[in-house]
Amino acid sequence: MPKLIYLGVLRIPTEKAHGLQIMQNCEAFANTGYDVELWAARRINTPDMRQINDPFAFYGVEANFKLRRLPLLDLMPLARGNLKIERVFFYMQIVSYVLVMLVTMLFTRADVYYSRDENILFALSLIKPRHKLAYEVHTLRPSKWGRWLQVQAAKRSGAVIPLTGKLRDDLADDGITPDKMMVAHDGVRVSRFEGLPDRIQARQQIGWPEDAYIVGYMGQLKTMNMDKGVSLIVKAMTHIPDGYMAIVGGPTQAAEQLRQMWIDLGQPEDHFLYSGQVAPDDVPLYLRAFDVGMMPQPWTPHFAYYTSALKLFEYMAAGCTVVASDLPSAKEVLQHEQTALLFAHENVEALTVALLRLHDDTRLRDTLADYAYTEVMAHYTWDARAIAIRQHIETQQRLK
Repeated sequence: MPKLIYLGVLRIPTEKAHGLQIMQNCEAFANTGYDVELWAARRINTPDMRQINDPFAFYGVEANFKLRRLPLLDLMPLARGNLKIERVFFYMQIVSYVLVMLVTMLFTRADVYYSRDENILFALSLIKPRHKLAYEVHTLRPSKWGRWLQVQAAKRSGAVIPLTGKLRDDLADDGITPDKMMVAHDGVRVSRFEGLPDRIQARQQIGWPEDAYIVGYMGQLKTMNMDKGVSLIVKAMTHIPDGYMAIVGGPTQAAEQLRQMWIDLGQPEDHFLYSGQVAPDDVPLYLRAFDVGMMPQPWTPHFAYYTSALKLFEYMAAGCTVVASDLPSAKEVLQHEQTALLFAHENVEALTVALLRLHDDTRLRDTLADYAYTEVMAHYTWDARAIAIRQHIETQQRLK
């Protein structure tokens, strides 16, 4: 059985979406027939995450791969929120992880070395056959040094898996051979969304009003210190007096700021539903309770071109209607008026029109949700993605 080692300087478990994405991908790679090991980092976790004894159960994935944690130098708790110090400690984490990884790799063999981290792959290229390296690219680094390192990692890897078409095109402009790249968007674990109750039953289990019009957002309210545009929903919902807004995620401080904005704009406090961070296995139930799942990201290079948000595919799989900013990354997956409603990004009037349409037209909501569900199950599952990636890797290896 061929062996795949997935490497990342990440906490497992983590409250962030990349942990779920990586755990589900490792499970899917194992389902294709790989002997999979995930080499995470032995980092100091948050108090909530330290309470979790079984990461496989927490993420709702089968324990069909091994989880290993490499030691590193983790001083992050000492930064106490100082961003400049956090940045220094972050690079110390990477360097110490890479050093331990390189020593360990001297005594380890695998058929595929897979990572989202260019630092890891660049280091591995010094001691491992380069045709065995696979680089899943999630963004384009903005700094000159980061971009150089990323391009070097991509050039030295046997297979490159960009998350979006624009990311593939930009890497090709940087000299990466197009033939060794394959675009692979994020996806869903099908079994997570099987057997869900109907919307009313989901709301009964959660304790939300059964007959309300609920516009929801799931996930972190910021990424890489960039706002995700959720305040735009608050402003748009002021035009729907009987509407409810739901947030599943966090952090709590940011959610409370949105709650205060909601109240200050004259909305009923009990119409703001905040569930906080819920266990990954409970997320589908909450999404099922949404009427509308929101993707309100503003235009930034990252959101516009390089993101393939996990929440988008989970909205589609849960059967809620998607409303999203009309960014190029969203348009790679969604079709306006067919699988979602797209609105002019950062335009509260355009968002208000979309939400009012869906408020007044339940048939449109159902039609969009049904088409989106069919689309995600046909084209965006982790198992199908893993099979395609494995075929791409093996094709590239045969060419070496």
